Amino acid sequence: MSILLLLQAHDRLTAADLARRLEVSVRTIYRDVESLHAAGIPLYGEAGHAGGYRLVDGWRTRLTGLTAEEADRLLFAGLPGPAAELGYQSVVATLQLKLRAALPPPLAERATRLEQRFHLDTPGWYSDGDPSPYLAPTAEAVWRQHRIRVRYRSWTGEVTRVLEPYGLVLKGGRWYVVAARPDRSEPATYRVNQILDLNPLDEPFERPEFDLPGWWRAHVVDFRARLHRDEATIRLSPRGRERLREIASDAVVAAVDASAGPPDAAGWIHAVIPIESLTHAHGDLLRLGAEVEVLSPTALRDRLAATAAALATLYHPSAPPLSG
Repeated sequence: MSILLLLQAHDRLTAADLARRLEVSVRTIYRDVESLHAAGIPLYGEAGHAGGYRLVDGWRTRLTGLTAEEADRLLFAGLPGPAAELGYQSVVATLQLKLRAALPPPLAERATRLEQRFHLDTPGWYSDGDPSPYLAPTAEAVWRQHRIRVRYRSWTGEVTRVLEPYGLVLKGGRWYVVAARPDRSEPATYRVNQILDLNPLDEPFERPEFDLPGWWRAHVVDFRARLHRDEATIRLSPRGRERLREIASDAVVAAVDASAGPPDAAGWIHAVIPIESLTHAHGDLLRLGAEVEVLSPTALRDRLAATAAALATLYHPSAPPLSG
């Protein structure tokens, strides 16, 4: 289908052009072109410097009957979960039926096989997604370019904001709205699940030329750069090091690999790891139990020691308190 739509849009493309656009090998293009020939698609190739693949003049796919709303939702055809969260489930289901009906039998069979063999499940293992009663109205405001007034739970407490929503982003099963405030030109991110109340305003706004994917990529890079501002020195057992690879971020694992000294007789290593804050590091390192020892900073070591003492008292009330 991608080959057909590309040829309809560009008239003539070489196998190398198609391979580059579809991010596959030229051999794959040759194989798929043969499949299109077998399905009866009037596609032919021309040799020479100005050659390439073409469709017979006047031929078009049978991809007809799409409504404007279905065409708008085409992006979500392969993402039924996010489409349902946005309130587009019925539209996308109808769109998928029309797409399937428009395919020649051999390609429809391939689409069915693909659906049976690949499934995209965007939420994480420990979450069923990011449900919010205000996701659909936020999406509507994004589409209509209308302002919204929200009551929002920020890290400083509840705030009320008037926002001009530029776009929605799904990251790790969580929805974020990228929006600017009328009194500020620089947009910011707001987690949709933290919106406590939302009122659509009958106030259209002028959306600037805004590259949402590019802005989000830069935002993620900046966020990761600011995430780890401090560091801690730890001792880590062999079991703890393996466990760390399962629960820690790539940055922490890479830091251990880069800074680890030679193991001692018991296999323990010294390493320096980046930490976001004492609170986050305390929670993360507790997951390693007795397989890690914090050497510095002292404040983090003291917090972990206090937690260990409290646990010892809870489970063994008669045990003497741990020394500092």
